[in-house]
Amino acid sequence: MIIQIDVQHASTCENIPTDTKIINWAKLALSNNNEPAEFTIRIVDEEEMFELNHKWRGIEKITNVLSFPAGDNVVAPELLGDIAICAPVISREAIEQEKSLEAHWAHMIIHGVLHLLGYDHNMNEEAEIMESQEIEFLKTLHFPNPYE
Repeated sequence: MIIQIDVQHASTCENIPTDTKIINWAKLALSNNNEPAEFTIRIVDEEEMFELNHKWRGIEKITNVLSFPAGDNVVAPELLGDIAICAPVISREAIEQEKSLEAHWAHMIIHGVLHLLGYDHNMNEEAEIMESQEIEFLKTLHFPNPYE
């Protein structure tokens, strides 16, 4: 199975995990997917995340991660979409939630990839399915349950 993940850096934030770690976490989230996959993970600062959230969701605030699924793409079905992840927010949340920075990054990368695969957390039943997947993937990395 061919997996192509492009990591783009558009953040001045320090303490960003290596591309290798980011790609490995993303591939872990794809481990139940048996299809070729291609997507971009863009690491951004707060200004770009605010603009993306405002433009695509009509929300005027900064968030930690946004996923942009490509939907049904007949020409390039392997193209899953794009993920934007806000490095300063991830760092701040890890401190506020008393989590290791690496564990929080892994969680947010896995969370974003699961969204590209069609998982959602807007309804309770769907949230339970998505969160259980996240917990299991993080467990294999020896990271604690992020929801406890």
